[in-house]
Amino acid sequence: MNDIEAAFHQYFEIIDADTPELLKTVFDLRYRILCVHNVIPGFDTNNYPNELESDQYDSHSIHFLLRHRPTNTFIGTTRLILPNPLDPMDKFPTELNTHFYPGFVLDSSSRKHTTEVSRFAILSDFFKRKGERNMLSQSTEIGCKAQERRRFPHPMLGLVVGLIQLCARNNIYHLISAMEPALNKLLGFYSLQMNPIGPPADYHGLRTPYYLYLPDLLDRMYQDHRSLWELITDHGRIWPMNLACIHQKTLKTAYTDNVYISE
Repeated sequence: MNDIEAAFHQYFEIIDADTPELLKTVFDLRYRILCVHNVIPGFDTNNYPNELESDQYDSHSIHFLLRHRPTNTFIGTTRLILPNPLDPMDKFPTELNTHFYPGFVLDSSSRKHTTEVSRFAILSDFFKRKGERNMLSQSTEIGCKAQERRRFPHPMLGLVVGLIQLCARNNIYHLISAMEPALNKLLGFYSLQMNPIGPPADYHGLRTPYYLYLPDLLDRMYQDHRSLWELITDHGRIWPMNLACIHQKTLKTAYTDNVYISE
């Protein structure tokens, strides 16, 4: 076990929100982050009288929570919006609220292995970093020791670990999301950046639509950040080191950044 794995398991735990009680915790946490702490455009507290933030996409999403072990506190959450089981061609929120470049295509056979990463959120009073702006993944440092900060640089990675492992369990290979470019730049420090597939749009603030083919990210991470790859894939047990079989089974039709892989 490498140092970052040891630190992750010491400080963080990923919890599947698969019970009504845990889902209520998810919605409560989202309300506090989006509506109260960060005041994200479009998330007015008056629209949530029960102080639970949820919408119509939650019914066909999978959710998880990030728990900070030393304080036994839930500090973050993310959901993966799956294709609508009643209408698999139903558009994802990013498709409805942003514009894609004409060359980007996500066809029907790819959509069944597609998710939208949404509500990527960490409490703004936990691990706040110097120079970072309020954004959906911002975090805090109250009660965190300097050693913890050095060993595990950002709880954002905890959410990334959770979402990639959920993708593995649900046969998801294509990810789309609408996020602030600053967040994508932050992800890039760990080789986790996504590819822009459209211009910025006014959608809960100025956000850009992004796309990621997950096997490409894992290939890149294996080369550039081996310790993170070992953490995220559990040394290849969750995602195999050789992704050729996945590439063959889930070839996509999508243009992004001049890269084309056919179905």
